[in-house]
Amino acid sequence: MVAQTSTTLSGSVWETGNRKPLSGVHVYLPGQQTGAVSNESGFYTLTVSTKDSLTVTFSYVGYETVTRTIFPANQQTLDIELTPGQTLTEVSVKSQSSRQKDSDNPQLSRIEIPIAQLTKIPALLGEKDVLKVIQLLPGVQKGSEGNAGIYVRGGGPDQNLIMVDEAVVYNPSHLLGFFSVFNGDALKSVELTKGGFPARYGGRLSSVIEMGMKEGDKNDLHGTGSIGLIASRLTLEGPLQKGKASFLVSARQCYLGLLTQLVSPGPESGIPSRSGFYDYNAKISFDLGPRDRVYLSGYTGADQFKSQRVANDRTLEAGLGWGNTTGTLRWSHRFSNQVSGHTALIVSQYRMKVSNEEAITIANKPGPVFRLDYLSGIRDFTLKHDLDVYASSKHQLRFGFQVTPHRFTPSAVVSATSETGNPSLETSHAINAVESGAYAEDFWQPTSRWRINAGLRLSYFYHKDAHYVRPEPRLSVAYKLPSDWTIKGAYARMNQYVHMLSSTGVGLPTDLWVPTTDRVKPQQSEQFAMGLVKDFNSDLALTVEGYHKTMTNNISYKEGASFLLTNTTTTGQPARWEDNVTAGKGWSYGGEVMLQKKTGRLSGWIGYTWSWTQWQFADLNGGRKFFPRYDRRHDFSIVGVYELRQRWTLSGTWVYGTGQALTVPMSRYAVSANNPDHSNPAVNPFIDTRNVKDYGEKNSFRAEPFHRLDISLQFHTKKRTRESIWELSVYNAYNRRNPFYYSLEGKVETDGKPSKSVLYRYSLFPVVPTVSYTFKF
Repeated sequence: MVAQTSTTLSGSVWETGNRKPLSGVHVYLPGQQTGAVSNESGFYTLTVSTKDSLTVTFSYVGYETVTRTIFPANQQTLDIELTPGQTLTEVSVKSQSSRQKDSDNPQLSRIEIPIAQLTKIPALLGEKDVLKVIQLLPGVQKGSEGNAGIYVRGGGPDQNLIMVDEAVVYNPSHLLGFFSVFNGDALKSVELTKGGFPARYGGRLSSVIEMGMKEGDKNDLHGTGSIGLIASRLTLEGPLQKGKASFLVSARQCYLGLLTQLVSPGPESGIPSRSGFYDYNAKISFDLGPRDRVYLSGYTGADQFKSQRVANDRTLEAGLGWGNTTGTLRWSHRFSNQVSGHTALIVSQYRMKVSNEEAITIANKPGPVFRLDYLSGIRDFTLKHDLDVYASSKHQLRFGFQVTPHRFTPSAVVSATSETGNPSLETSHAINAVESGAYAEDFWQPTSRWRINAGLRLSYFYHKDAHYVRPEPRLSVAYKLPSDWTIKGAYARMNQYVHMLSSTGVGLPTDLWVPTTDRVKPQQSEQFAMGLVKDFNSDLALTVEGYHKTMTNNISYKEGASFLLTNTTTTGQPARWEDNVTAGKGWSYGGEVMLQKKTGRLSGWIGYTWSWTQWQFADLNGGRKFFPRYDRRHDFSIVGVYELRQRWTLSGTWVYGTGQALTVPMSRYAVSANNPDHSNPAVNPFIDTRNVKDYGEKNSFRAEPFHRLDISLQFHTKKRTRESIWELSVYNAYNRRNPFYYSLEGKVETDGKPSKSVLYRYSLFPVVPTVSYTFKF
């Protein structure tokens, strides 16, 4: 018997032509259960046998699969370029038999969304939205009609860690949640993790959404642009130093404000006269040699709503604005073929402002002006480092740490009048806190059938006299069965030290971010998940998962409290925002099914979610359990993309969801009160206060089911280096009047009948056709 030796094969994976590194590429030996995945820099390491020639396959969704035959004894470095698998001028149906099967992937509850597929899925008003696509995945509950908020496995919107190039985005919404802040033209990758979290993730309870920005082409100048009904966008990329450095800039501008000014009936209406958003992305990348890469990326975006009302001698102007700013400086270094490191400096900031101004005119002359501004925000600076160690063919280790000083401003009120000339500032003091964590994880493959990812994260949070040290064990196990079946299981404990206070539950910009303190404990969750994966052929896979999650120390406003925090108490002491909140616990469990086809003329998925979520707070609903707003029993989605011909693409989505749990009035009645003014005997001694509404238990009303069909037809043309795409899309194709909100109102009857109370359902979007144009060069 001849002893078999092994050697380490390593290299980088790039996109053909522009030398963009590709992360998440599966590198494996077909039929041998041995493989690796390229990291953020496109680097991979794989231990192979040195006895004979071997076949190595490189597979990545949206790119052509590449297979190479090597002689390990003679070659230890192998760099590969992958070509996008389909152009706009031809329909190619290729065999993907060498693509890594889902049953070979040990990760549980993680879904990659191909950007190429994102651009073909129908969207509201033609604005391609990555968060709207994530809402179509099993395990993700949708918000209200048109809202971009996401609720993963019973968690609230603040329990999702949303990152762009590792920088946290605290409010991912434009236009009050109808669109997200992420411009798909600037993204290269989107991944959702909703369970089985590796130890490197921390800080949130429910999900991690990682988005990576594109890197510019290092050889040629390219551009992409789009003109839509409410917004247009433009992206440019090209070399700074050919083959070594590149840039990418992307801009999107909404001109909804121009449209509202055209249709506004005048200042007396109070309709927003100025509204819209903008966002900008930029990234510079440098190759400093075969072992070093550096990039600097950033994002900034903001929304602004303003309305004006003129009544008698008063001019009232109200405004609402919010925005995010992020920046990331990252250095990747390969110490050897077995060790690589990544260091990043990150800044993230979110600000919100509500303003009101009243100008009084006296005798046709300007009078006093009163102004009130409400401010809130959060700012982070982060230092993080990760180290990847490919110890052997059976062990791949990863270590790292992260330190984030937070600065919170829960509320600040600035008021001023033109009479005094001196603005006054009343504010709750800024709150400083430090969050940090260190982790170690090991991806272990003891046999060809077993895959184990075990890790431990140690998190730490400090604020004044409050210190919290929390261990977070993580474990994921996968066992490969015959006939391309795989059974998977996972356990994860997560801690969350920053909280969002919401009075609506729909993720509006008036929701406040606050820290863990001595009175408000960290949120914590424990999640168990099990899954079964089956590959039926080279491009069709079935995934079935079940989960059970418990959550403790969830926080919510007390009854009647809101984001407009009181600045002083009855004793004259400064109020603390903790006085307005209460802590509770929650439970969520359910099952998810996904049948996905990733390649071919017809691609897409069918997803189904069955789930239960309950909360319990001592100070809410009389201490009884209740269903949170986003609890839904059933969610169903169908997503399909079909290449009709060489230039035509037809796509559609159909979604169904059972009604949300809402608190609505159950009845209304009149209350008679004594009139305090008895000086005039002709005055009625009683005052009738009508429209007093009686509410039942919290969220005891179920809205009607939600369902909608969206379709899209794209026409592609290509001439030399220029491409054009015309798209006709129809949102809510069969004009379903889905509930947006409910209102209990009086209805006056005719023929002498008494009035009665009626619960009215209001809808938002009827059928909405849209035409958009996209160009590339």
